[in-house]
Amino acid sequence: MAKTNPYNSRQTASLAFDDEPADGFARPGGSSRPRAVPRPEDDPPLRGNPRYAGQNAAPVPNTDTDEPVRIRRRVPINQGRWANFRWTTFLLRTRIGFALLCVSLIASAGLLVLGYRAVRGFLESDPHFRIASSASIQIIGAADAQQGGLTRADLLGVFGGDIGRNIFFVPLRKRQLQLEQLPWVAHATVMRLLPDHLSIAVVERTPIAFVRLGSSIGLVDADGVLLTLPPATLASRHYSFPVVTGLAPADPPEARATRMQLYQRFVAELDGGGQNVSSQLSEVDLSDPEDVRVIVPAQGNDLLLHFGDSDFLTRYRSYQAHLPEWREQYPHLSAIDLRYDRQVVLKMANGVENEAGSADHGVSLAAASPTVHALRHPAGHGKAHGWRPE
Repeated sequence: MAKTNPYNSRQTASLAFDDEPADGFARPGGSSRPRAVPRPEDDPPLRGNPRYAGQNAAPVPNTDTDEPVRIRRRVPINQGRWANFRWTTFLLRTRIGFALLCVSLIASAGLLVLGYRAVRGFLESDPHFRIASSASIQIIGAADAQQGGLTRADLLGVFGGDIGRNIFFVPLRKRQLQLEQLPWVAHATVMRLLPDHLSIAVVERTPIAFVRLGSSIGLVDADGVLLTLPPATLASRHYSFPVVTGLAPADPPEARATRMQLYQRFVAELDGGGQNVSSQLSEVDLSDPEDVRVIVPAQGNDLLLHFGDSDFLTRYRSYQAHLPEWREQYPHLSAIDLRYDRQVVLKMANGVENEAGSADHGVSLAAASPTVHALRHPAGHGKAHGWRPE
């Protein structure tokens, strides 16, 4: 039995009606135009329904065949009373839900506290994490008693109260600060090495000059930190430095650091010519930051040189070039002021009168004064090379 297409039949009927001749029996209010064929996409339940988005574009019936095109529609499934259930709304906007939320949070916090106490108790009571002896403290970077100013005993004195303590309860930051308060320690780091060891890394200060502190001799580093050693230990070292004056323990650390920066610049500039001039200096006075005063040995006597605060190497070369003729003309020469341009001021020893006049090389002679004599170092000061404490 042949299938018929209802759409084609309706369209055929309409066309047949339109082909009939007008006989005066036209339908009232009728139209001579053919009737529109309904399309599936115009179905009201599908149009504008967000649940069936993408389903509106149904296929257009194929009018070339006799088989109708079936349109498959999705039928919403009734999910029951829990379809629109929201946990956040239940927990935050209902009394029962809010109570359950509070109980769960309290229970979670209690479990965390119990776990923390259990772990802490285990670490405190377990003997594997206790520092048994000083052998469990490793020291890296500290010089031994034969070469540096730090000894193992000096560093272990900071950790004396940690022997027998649990390694997790050793205050590392506090111990680091205590180590850096030692004069010979520039920087320190303290670390835990599980299960029962401590590691200490120390950067030791390096002295760059002797320093005269009253009647005693010590050492000073580049930051102006004053370092002391026992006389026997100091005598066993092979340091070869000038003696620096003008530093005192009562001075602010910033002031000492500034003066030592001037000293380093002075020494670096003198040695920049490749002659290692700094090894020939006996004493460097830094009490006046605008005038570096140096005592140098010259033909069995000591001369006081005023270098100012700049052009150190140029002024030293001028001193070297003219020293023989100055010594020949002025055998009682005591001090030379090199701070002025194109001239120097020669000062005689106390009680020696100077000759008037000027030399051909622009030297002007100044009268001797007690001030110049006071600037001279007392007899017996240390030399740059071979100086040893008494």
